[in-house]
Amino acid sequence: HSSGIVDVLEDMKEKAEASLNDLRKEETNSKHNFEMLKQSLDDQMTADTKDMEDEKAARAEAAEGKATAEGDLEETVKLLKNTKDDLAKASATCMQVAADHQATVKARNEELKAIATATKIL
Repeated sequence: HSSGIVDVLEDMKEKAEASLNDLRKEETNSKHNFEMLKQSLDDQMTADTKDMEDEKAARAEAAEGKATAEGDLEETVKLLKNTKDDLAKASATCMQVAADHQATVKARNEELKAIATATKIL
């Protein structure tokens, strides 16, 4: 009897040890898979954080560029208005000078006619 009980206990012990080994292997595999997944997620998070920081920097740079462009546009609009005003003044002055010149030429022609008439009379 006792040898039968010992054999059963030894058989149970061997099965328990085999089961324990299988569970340890499974645990090791699970732990390894977990570590690989964790590393993958950490790498992805690092890459996403870098991308986010790059996007924030690009956005800040674009906002700065926009502000500069808006300032440049404002200056250009003012310069254009001043240039148009100057052009209008120059055109008005030019037209006045042309009118004055025409009046001077007309007056000279009349003077020359008067001198010619006077010369004929004398």
